Amino acid sequence: MTNQNDNFFEKVYAVARQIPYGRVTSYGAIAKVLGTARSARMVGWAMNACHNRGDVPAHRVVNRKGLLTGKHHFDGTNLMQQLLESEGIKVVDNQIVDFENVFWEPEMSIQ
Repeated sequence: MTNQNDNFFEKVYAVARQIPYGRVTSYGAIAKVLGTARSARMVGWAMNACHNRGDVPAHRVVNRKGLLTGKHHFDGTNLMQQLLESEGIKVVDNQIVDFENVFWEPEMSIQ
């Protein structure tokens, strides 16, 4: 029997997989596209739970201000920042520089 959270998490991962290289989105934007706009925190929990899944680019999901709030869930001191910078995204003081220009708004609706 499948847990409701497992199903929600899989929907979150499906959206996260669509984030283009060199772009980021927010927990809230993913929640909104899933029709659960008030579930940004649960999206965060889903991102935290996907560490062993190389198919989910969790490093591309940040908070609504461009802060790397999930960085402590990555192995290594600055792995989240390093992954973003390897894609050409500039990060200063745990915040994405030019956030508005690298932000990707999910358009897909998974119901």
